Amino acid sequence: MTEKGSAHVYLDYSATGLVARECLEAMLACLRSGIGNPSSAHAAGMRAKGLLREARAEVAGLVGARPQEIVFTSSGTEANHTAILGTLAARAGRRHIVASAVEHPSTLMLLRHLEETGIAVTYLPVDSEGRLAAGAVRDAVTDDTALVTLMWANNETGVLFPIPEIAETTHALAVPFHVDAVQAAGRIPIDLKELPIEMLSLSGHKLHAPPGAAALFVRKAFKITPLLWGHQERRMRGGTENLPAIVGFGSACALAQEDLEGEALRIGRLRADLERGIVERFPAARIHGVEAPRLPNTSNISFGTLDGERIMAALDRRGVAVSLGAACAAGGMDPSHVLTAMGLDRRVALGAIRFSFGRYNSEACVGRVLALLPEILGEVAARAA
Repeated sequence: MTEKGSAHVYLDYSATGLVARECLEAMLACLRSGIGNPSSAHAAGMRAKGLLREARAEVAGLVGARPQEIVFTSSGTEANHTAILGTLAARAGRRHIVASAVEHPSTLMLLRHLEETGIAVTYLPVDSEGRLAAGAVRDAVTDDTALVTLMWANNETGVLFPIPEIAETTHALAVPFHVDAVQAAGRIPIDLKELPIEMLSLSGHKLHAPPGAAALFVRKAFKITPLLWGHQERRMRGGTENLPAIVGFGSACALAQEDLEGEALRIGRLRADLERGIVERFPAARIHGVEAPRLPNTSNISFGTLDGERIMAALDRRGVAVSLGAACAAGGMDPSHVLTAMGLDRRVALGAIRFSFGRYNSEACVGRVLALLPEILGEVAARAA
């Protein structure tokens, strides 16, 4: 986004999206009407219940689910944890999980904790482009497997896993399948009527809603044990719902549905222009995952062995917001686990920058970055010499 009166360019939509005007207006209308508790039987409660019902239908519509299969949570992390821990608790006799080596930290940190408690985890490898072989899932499943949990789109590279093919495998093996679609939902078409999976996570703030509202799709016939007990959300997630954030989430899902494919094409062209311009100006640049199917909005690029933190800081000083890999893992000196799993050298992995586009980006944003990069890369190279 290039804001009026400033040179600010926001290219970190994979971390969080700028709140859409439509979502803000829906939330303000909810707040101004006076928030009732959706569980209350009086008029204010009934009005709140109606808003909750409408938002649930909007979220369900984005992914081809039935409204009653949407369980609202506070975050994508909570949705992922509910899927994993809820499935383990409901299938206490099984002590094995299949995941990939490049899952989001919210999943990996939980899995590492579970390993300390005696749960066995198989981490499937990816190739040098970040691709996962669908057949690896079949080979990893055992009689003790409680769950397969995989991301649909990688949050650092945008690389897509072959989820439909994997879903056919898990369905044939009668093994529950959870998909972390936090990055994918609203950016690629998803139709859960055609996809035989049991659970799917999505999050509002990736879709131009505010933080604080996310959801876990749980297929109606599938049973999990809740993390938070209570009568709300079909007894699958206790606690009074965060109604204003959920209303914004629903509005964002409705907005994403309006022209999902057209917007994906537009954003994909912006990314292509950026990548082409960077390689023309800096031939040593490497685009990670470029040979794999990717989300249209995400580009992960390293500039030889130039320091990524210095590049990001220089861009930030000039009004351009980008990310060093995953925002949730930023701040340390360890290289990205995603890029190292793809076989990258530590120095190259530490230098990678993630550019991620959204609804409010334009050709001017790409032009601004391409105009700034030669000077910035020259400065960083000179400091490294």
